[in-house]
Amino acid sequence: TTYFNEAGFDATNTREFMVRHKITNLASSPTAFRMMKSSGVFDNKDDNDDDLEDNSTQLALRCANSAGETLNTEVVNWVETYLACQVKDQYGQTETGMTCCAHHALAHECPVGSMGMALPGHTLVVLDDDMNVLPDGEQGQLAVVVSQSPAFYFRGYSWNEKQAFVDDYYLTGDVVERHSDGSYWFSGRDDDIIITAGYRVGPTDVENTVLEHEAVAESAAVGVPDEVRGHTIKSYVVLKDGIEGSEQIAKEIQELVRKRLSTHAYPREVEFVTELPKTPSGKIQRFLLRSLSAA
Repeated sequence: TTYFNEAGFDATNTREFMVRHKITNLASSPTAFRMMKSSGVFDNKDDNDDDLEDNSTQLALRCANSAGETLNTEVVNWVETYLACQVKDQYGQTETGMTCCAHHALAHECPVGSMGMALPGHTLVVLDDDMNVLPDGEQGQLAVVVSQSPAFYFRGYSWNEKQAFVDDYYLTGDVVERHSDGSYWFSGRDDDIIITAGYRVGPTDVENTVLEHEAVAESAAVGVPDEVRGHTIKSYVVLKDGIEGSEQIAKEIQELVRKRLSTHAYPREVEFVTELPKTPSGKIQRFLLRSLSAA
C-alpha cells in the first residue's frame, strides 16, 4: 500500500501519520527532513518522561528516500540516529521517472552528497553547451542517451510546448558532475547556476556548506546582478529556533564558505529570513528569491 500525506507539512503530523500507518519506506525531501530534525518531535524519549516512547518502538521504517534537493551529511546522520534507518538520494523528473539513484540494495559505495548512479536501463552523460560529452569531474547538463536507454519512455510534450531533445539526447536542464566511480553530483537547475567573475557556482554547494554552521536550519543561495562580477552570491538563511540573526553570525557563515569552498563562492551578502519559499513538495523556489534580490 502507498500512502500520501496530503496535509501541509508539520513534523508532529508527519510522525503521527508514519506511526498510524506503520510506514516502512518513507519518501520525502531534505527540507522536510531538516524540519523534522529542528522540531525536536523525533528526538528519542527523555528518561524522565513516561508519556514519550522511543522512535525505535513506534516507527516501522525500513528505509528512507530523498529527492528534490541534495542530501547533506547532517541530514543523513540525523535520519540514521533518530529514524533508525538509512536515507538514500534519488533523481528523476516527471517526464522520465527515476533515472539516477543511490540504491539501497546494491553493494556499491555511494558517497554522501551524490545523487547516486544511473538506474539500470538508462545511459546518462554530461554535456557542454555544444552537446559534447564532458569527461569526469567537469560540470555540464545531464542528458539521457535515448537509443541506449530501453527503460526511457518519454517521447515529447503533448503540445510541443518545449523541445527537450537534441539528436539522440534528452536534455534534463539540470547541471551535474560525474565522478570516476560513476556517481553523479547535482549542482542545480541550469537557470539556478550562478556565474560570478567567470566562475560557475552551483547553489547547492553553497547551501550545503552554510548548513554546516551550527545556528543554521535552512539556506538558499542565489545570484545578485553585479556590474563588475556579473553576479555576486547572496545567502538567505533561516536560523534555528531561539537564535537571532547578527552581524557576527553572518561573518561566520561567510568565512565558513570561504574556507570550505573558495573565495569566489562565498556569499557577499547574508540575509536572515523566517522561512524560504517552497513548492508543495518542499523544493526551494530560488526564482522567487532571485526576483527579490534583483528588485
